[in-house]
Amino acid sequence: MQQELRQIDQEIIQLLGKRIAALSESSTFVETTLPNYKVILQQAGVPNFIWQNIVVGCTAALARKKANIKQTKPRRVTVIGGRGAMGRFFSQQLLNAGHDVNILDHDDWHKAECLLSQVDLVLICVPIDCTLEVIKKASKYLSPTTALADITSIKSPIMSAMLSHHSGAVIGLHPMFAPGVKSLLSQKIVVCSGRMQPRFQWFLDLMEDEGGKLVFSTPEEHDKIMVIVQAIRHFATLSLGSFLSEERINIDRSLDFSTPVYRQEIGIISRLIAQSATMIVDIILATPERRKAIARFANTNNRLAQLVIQGDRDSLISELQGVQSFFKQATTDSFEESNYVIDALTALLTANEVKQASDKKVGIKSYQLQNSSVG
Repeated sequence: MQQELRQIDQEIIQLLGKRIAALSESSTFVETTLPNYKVILQQAGVPNFIWQNIVVGCTAALARKKANIKQTKPRRVTVIGGRGAMGRFFSQQLLNAGHDVNILDHDDWHKAECLLSQVDLVLICVPIDCTLEVIKKASKYLSPTTALADITSIKSPIMSAMLSHHSGAVIGLHPMFAPGVKSLLSQKIVVCSGRMQPRFQWFLDLMEDEGGKLVFSTPEEHDKIMVIVQAIRHFATLSLGSFLSEERINIDRSLDFSTPVYRQEIGIISRLIAQSATMIVDIILATPERRKAIARFANTNNRLAQLVIQGDRDSLISELQGVQSFFKQATTDSFEESNYVIDALTALLTANEVKQASDKKVGIKSYQLQNSSVG
């Protein structure tokens, strides 16, 4: 049976390769979603969600193809903080692209002149609370021909510091993903231009070639939007996690009763607490604007809680209708995306349950055989 399954898997892999190749050669995208093959899927006993995942996966795979990668000469790069999670990620991306990468970490400053003075790019990947200090410290060794970039989640003060302390090319980056991602595929990176952006084009091209999505912004716009995208979101997630902790909720047992959406919420909390507590708190407290916005958010929660306590059904309905009116069409794509995520999560849970049941049967059978042998 195992040999038969391996043979089938090999055939599937080869067919998927052909499908991806055909998609890449097609001048127009041919949508082959469920309606076209519904009858065939039913006859073959293949659930719809499996075909949907194949279609989406093949289309996404096109972003990983290297045919259009721009050839660039190898650059000399030093990553400050390169032993941290994000530093390691970008160091690996640069190494994979053929660039010469050196690491400067907290115990390497005695080699700073050697590591910083004769390189094409210095990329700062350190925690928020020490970024300004690192900029000042590193700038003493930088050549005017060296490009300086950072990946910090606050941009205005960091960009200002880099422009003040370094006379060469400057750019601010903010990767919109946490450590742990395996590639740049469909990951967003905010780009804030500082000075001499063409000097960074090879690096921007590298991120795009790997499937990254560049979002260009001013430092001011970035910081304003990050109040919501990061600070409020992290605070809301922390609040829910703290509440569940205070209530001593049995998380494992609650998942037995959970909807897919609740399971996603628990997953989001899990991702937050898996990261550095210092980093998360620094993101929340980073600017006075973030702290004031969180206070307003808390006031909104308190106001709604009072309506709940009072049992004010009409006011709560009015609140929800006001939110529905505000979001309108903006929620359509997000709703469809969340449906896909829920379907994919359901498939994963089902597969895990099948595997666990199978492993349990194997374990029982093995135990019975061992005991029969002993007897």
